[in-house]
Amino acid sequence: MRPLARLVGWLPPAGATLIAFFFGLLAAGLLARQWYAWGFLGWFLNRLFDGLDGSLAREQDAASDFGGYLDIVLDFAVYAAIPLGLALGQPAAANFVALALLLASFYVNAASWIYLAALLEKRQQGAVAQGQMTAVTMPAGIIGGGETILFYTAFIFWPGHLALLFGVMAALVLATVGQRLIWARRRL
Repeated sequence: MRPLARLVGWLPPAGATLIAFFFGLLAAGLLARQWYAWGFLGWFLNRLFDGLDGSLAREQDAASDFGGYLDIVLDFAVYAAIPLGLALGQPAAANFVALALLLASFYVNAASWIYLAALLEKRQQGAVAQGQMTAVTMPAGIIGGGETILFYTAFIFWPGHLALLFGVMAALVLATVGQRLIWARRRL
């Protein structure tokens, strides 16, 4: 993203974060109307600008704790809105049950890594101590950023299989929570 960040160096990092959020919510609305090609474009632009904000912050030497915080809060909103929009566009009981399971897995996952990140920072073992270029430490797992992008793209391309896709992702997210619990038990 560094070359693109240099090209749009006039854009503040928080501006890229807000643009990403706008495109994510737009994508959710388009997907609820079953406008899948446009919804995918919105999702793509969301991911593009979401990746750009951190690069802009580093290029402009403007990285901040608030910027990292704003980024993750708005990412979580988009991660909830996209599957919700898809389920509204394919209103079947199985899709809504699977959506509830998916969003519940996200809720547990968020608690599993956010509190762990706080504990690692408390112990001076977090992102800052490790020299990471991110606001918080997120121990790796089965489902991370790249896998989420792939799953969400699959949701958009195969909306007729939402219940299955939501269920598989939820199971993998919960397996990631399990991995993180084991990781934490060994290190805390």
